[in-house]
Amino acid sequence: MKTLIILVPVFLLFLSGCSNEAIDSPGERPNILLIITDDQGYGDLGMHGNPFIRTPVLDSLALLSTRIDPFYVCPVCAPTRSSLLTGRYHLRTGVYDTYNGGAMMATGESTIAELLAENGYQTAMIGKWHLGDAYPMRPGDQGFQYYLAHKGGGIGQPGDDFGNYIRKDSSYFNPFLWENGKRVRREGYCSDIFTDQAISYIEEHVQDEKKDPFFLYLSFNAPHTPLQVPGKYLEEYEDMEYSAEEFTISGENLQQMSKRDMESARKVYGMVSNIDDNLGRLWKSISKLGIEENTLVIFMTDNGPQHRRYLAGFSGKKSSVLEGGIRVPCFFYWKGKLEEDNEIHYPSAHIDMLPTLLDVAGIEPPKNIDGLSLLPLLKNEREELEERSLYFVWARGYPQKYTNMAVRKGPYKLAGFIGHGEPADSLKLFNIEKDPYEQNNLNRKQPEVFNTLKADLDSWHDEILQSPNLLTPPRIIIGAKQENPVILNRNDWKGPTARRWSSANAFGYWDVNVQYPGPYEIKMIFEDPQGKGNAVIRVGTRQYRMANNTPGQTEIIIPSVNLNHGEQMLECWYESRGELLSPICIEVLIN
Repeated sequence: MKTLIILVPVFLLFLSGCSNEAIDSPGERPNILLIITDDQGYGDLGMHGNPFIRTPVLDSLALLSTRIDPFYVCPVCAPTRSSLLTGRYHLRTGVYDTYNGGAMMATGESTIAELLAENGYQTAMIGKWHLGDAYPMRPGDQGFQYYLAHKGGGIGQPGDDFGNYIRKDSSYFNPFLWENGKRVRREGYCSDIFTDQAISYIEEHVQDEKKDPFFLYLSFNAPHTPLQVPGKYLEEYEDMEYSAEEFTISGENLQQMSKRDMESARKVYGMVSNIDDNLGRLWKSISKLGIEENTLVIFMTDNGPQHRRYLAGFSGKKSSVLEGGIRVPCFFYWKGKLEEDNEIHYPSAHIDMLPTLLDVAGIEPPKNIDGLSLLPLLKNEREELEERSLYFVWARGYPQKYTNMAVRKGPYKLAGFIGHGEPADSLKLFNIEKDPYEQNNLNRKQPEVFNTLKADLDSWHDEILQSPNLLTPPRIIIGAKQENPVILNRNDWKGPTARRWSSANAFGYWDVNVQYPGPYEIKMIFEDPQGKGNAVIRVGTRQYRMANNTPGQTEIIIPSVNLNHGEQMLECWYESRGELLSPICIEVLIN
């Protein structure tokens, strides 16, 4: 695999003088800065052989870090984030998708923020959350004492704040965000805003006389779509051209690249270079504050690229369990504590982050986690940990056996891309250590390995589908004092047509738990003005139908709504001129 590491003096000036001193104080609790970007693939770094992208800060960070490669995540956003924060496979947490109600993490899960906060850490989250936007699933409900976040899976998507959604060509600029449960608006480009807030948080923390260590989860939403880029970064790559021959090590990712993919790559590279520049500002601040020797920095991404582009030869992309969809960069940097320019080749994954960081902080992890602490490897105390199986799966909705599923154990990986009723011997077996680009299917050449891994995958699939949080999905709570009004968005609604989430003719429902019977005021919010018609709200066995005789409204309010107590299904729609239309979101306000 081609690797190009670029040494950039300006970054070394900020974070230089590292030694290989071991972590020798069991009671030492460092600050922890966990940085994750969105849809930035393995190949979207100069240090992984991409000669066009400009990432000098991240390339230098890699050189100063202990790198874990291979490091695995889920094929898509929300599942990765739930596993990252809980140390458990995403299906155990109730998360099974990125929308359609599948991106809500059960409030009973113990997150790394909760566990660190219980042990004296100050906790903060900035950027993309994507694990539920209403109580009790917001960042502040899951252990973060401070947060500044957008809603839904991306700024400007249907599940995000309505003020961003209606600005489809500029939502990444001057976005509406949510700060500790309150709606705010910040000026600037989203990645710049999140970096500014991270710097301010760290500066305020250092000035705090308590001097408790902090855990900061800095979660950039870029380079996720929509691909909106500040002008100078767009100009930087406007003349970039390359062909498949320049990049292909193996696989077919670039052989299928279209002109649209090329244009997307230019924008993505601009967004990544912007993040790189922002991280340079962040490192400079950390150095100026003099806390680099007591701050553990982790950088990673959440899945492979969303479009076809350079992937260092790996096959697949976002949404696939092939290496290109799930293998991402992961760097651990701690000045003077972790070895520089060191690489760990033990197959590791998102589920290992929680136990590793808790181990660093001297905190016992929960008993029900799936991950392992990587600290013995990071400290060079061991070269390997126990051989184990790592599992990967993703589908729109609940998993289907052998459909985009994989298991990795030792050097081997068994991957399935077959539909229901198709023969199981169509599963593909790869030796990832010898064939990282997954070109040589060994399923008929090594039947013993094939059968062992298939039995392993079968067992895990049958067990994971019995997870309590899948059998009893998380519910949004209506009528709690912690959130009023409750905003119900299209990221969290469910139903077959809910997948057409940007359409006025899509319909969905929300699983809710009504704690207070009312009365409520329910506001429907539409993207376009509505004609005369009838607004309908149905919650459990209660239904309210109200005539609207004033055309041209984008907001329609139904007053004096009383609801039954308990778990119910909430749905709403608008009837006008023979059509049924859905609001973009609704607000449920206790009168």
